[in-house]
Amino acid sequence: MIEFQNVSKSFNIRGHRKVVIDHLNETLPFGKSLALLGRNGAGKSTLLEMIAGTIRPTTGRIVRYGRVSWPVGGSGAIHRDLTGAQNVRFVSRIYGVDSAELEDFVREFSELGKHFNMPMRTYSSGMKSRLSFGISMGIPFDTYLIDEVTAVGDKSFKDKARAYFNERLKNASAIMVSHDLRTLRHYCNAAVVLEKGRLSYFEDLDEAIALHEEHMGGPRARRRAARRATAAQDRDEPDEPAPRPRRKAANSRQTVDE
Repeated sequence: MIEFQNVSKSFNIRGHRKVVIDHLNETLPFGKSLALLGRNGAGKSTLLEMIAGTIRPTTGRIVRYGRVSWPVGGSGAIHRDLTGAQNVRFVSRIYGVDSAELEDFVREFSELGKHFNMPMRTYSSGMKSRLSFGISMGIPFDTYLIDEVTAVGDKSFKDKARAYFNERLKNASAIMVSHDLRTLRHYCNAAVVLEKGRLSYFEDLDEAIALHEEHMGGPRARRRAARRATAAQDRDEPDEPAPRPRRKAANSRQTVDE
């Protein structure tokens, strides 16, 4: 469970104060995997970083119940001057897990080969993501924070990563940011929508997606607007007089086709 207590976050950008989170009071339940929806620049990644504790709120407090991961997909948990193996040992000390056990798991899971013992500054972005994802899968978190990445690498590695993540979610929950609605529908069973610094919680994922698309001016929003315009036009148009019933001829007969 994640509890926001009057949380605000703002940045000073070129002399202008940009508010990302505005006096947020909300409790995100444990046991729900949440899609975090919001337009570009709304502050989704910032919110994940605050939940992880890597960014402090400007005001207020965030209370975390259980072990919460860093945002998987980012590089905030790794140091470029350390080797992959050294990064694993560093993270293991922070989270209080067995370093040798975690190192063995990540070495095999990430499939980095000799690069595992090379400095992170020599890694490609994909290699960094594989190491970060491997470390996060090697630690049994209660809540996984996912920022656009659920699997990286070739098809074989992606299949393995997704299968392992699905297994982890049997005993954990997630807060996930993704532009791919299919991914969100696969992993998430509820949602929160971040709009103008405010967070709205939805038990119904489809309802949250509909609101998000309305904010974005997407297809659903255009269809809704068209329906509203049609309904308004129908209300404004005067009712046409009903046509008079035509008198039947005396010798007319009704026939029924068999």
